Amino acid sequence: MKYLYLQSAQHQDEELRRQAQDLFDQAGRKLGMEMIPGSAAEVGAESVCLVYVATGGTAGLAKAALADLKGPVVLVTIGSQNSLSASMETLTYITQQGKTARLLHGSQDEVVDSICTLVRAAEARRSLRGMKLGLIGAPSDWLISTAVDYGRLKEQLGIEVVSISMEELVEEIRKNTYPDSPACQELLSRPFDREQVEQALAIYGAFRRLVDKYGLAGFSVRCFDLLTLVKNTGCLGLALLNAEGIYAGCEGDLPSLISMVILGRISGQHVFQCNPSRVDRAGNEIVFAHCTLPLDMPERYTLDTHFESGIGVAIAGDIPLGKVTVFKASADLGHYFLSAGEIVEDLHERDLCRTQIRLRCQEPVEDFLNSHVGNHYLVCLGDYTEAIRAFFDKD
Repeated sequence: MKYLYLQSAQHQDEELRRQAQDLFDQAGRKLGMEMIPGSAAEVGAESVCLVYVATGGTAGLAKAALADLKGPVVLVTIGSQNSLSASMETLTYITQQGKTARLLHGSQDEVVDSICTLVRAAEARRSLRGMKLGLIGAPSDWLISTAVDYGRLKEQLGIEVVSISMEELVEEIRKNTYPDSPACQELLSRPFDREQVEQALAIYGAFRRLVDKYGLAGFSVRCFDLLTLVKNTGCLGLALLNAEGIYAGCEGDLPSLISMVILGRISGQHVFQCNPSRVDRAGNEIVFAHCTLPLDMPERYTLDTHFESGIGVAIAGDIPLGKVTVFKASADLGHYFLSAGEIVEDLHERDLCRTQIRLRCQEPVEDFLNSHVGNHYLVCLGDYTEAIRAFFDKD
């Protein structure tokens, strides 16, 4: 990623350039990308226009560059050389021109964290443009709040929804083929009914072919129909695809899939779609559970049957304890629930879906209970709450 470096002609100190590059090197390491200076036109092509104001006397330089800065402008300031005063003048001018801009100031660590937050949000939003998501079948009958306006979704995020019939999925499943990959071979070696695993892998193979056929970044499937149609479940296939970086969701829940994509693109982490099972107000804790999760997310896992039906193949995994993000947006993206949290225990209870976590929430669980965003929630490892807020920030 390129940033624009501004320094007035009256200041010839090359140490200022080194300080700027040190800051962006630190941010780049956290983001997993190289960050180097570039021209105004190069910076204007980025998802967010980072402008480092090294000295005073630079407002005119910023004004001259503004026509090339197409995206939101972020002014990075330092505590010397009249950088802050020049930045505040520049910020005012940019907003007067009707453009979005903000100013970052503070310690280097604070500024780096803010840069990472804004870049993650902007890169995620850009990555959604032109994305295709599949809906295989209709939402499950019990999901009565999941209607999505496809036209509005494309206008808001640039995401296109492709509708695929269950009949087409079943046709693919009946081909009974799947990749001969190390992951599949490892699953077949597990101590579980081999025939059931092979059938579950045939479902995985069918999902994989539909993803390739329609050019999908992800999909959600009316998975409970598979219990009667093919006498197995999609849990294992979804687990494999999520581990491969394909967003794969349950029960035809399109809002959850969209939330999964947003969280996944912001965090760079794989995402667990799960049901809230119970809440403990005293401990501010929530138990989440589901029968599938990205196969590379748990530290260890075993194969089990699907909870509600007692058939097929599901995943019972132990997710690493520690910091997580809990997130879910409403179907119209008008509001969302978001909290940092901490997994404090992996559970193994027989009356819940197979993978179970007890999670201590940062936000009050009373807010969670009244969040009005539906049934499923999305969990990833690490705290990305500020970047998600930035993603939805209209300023």
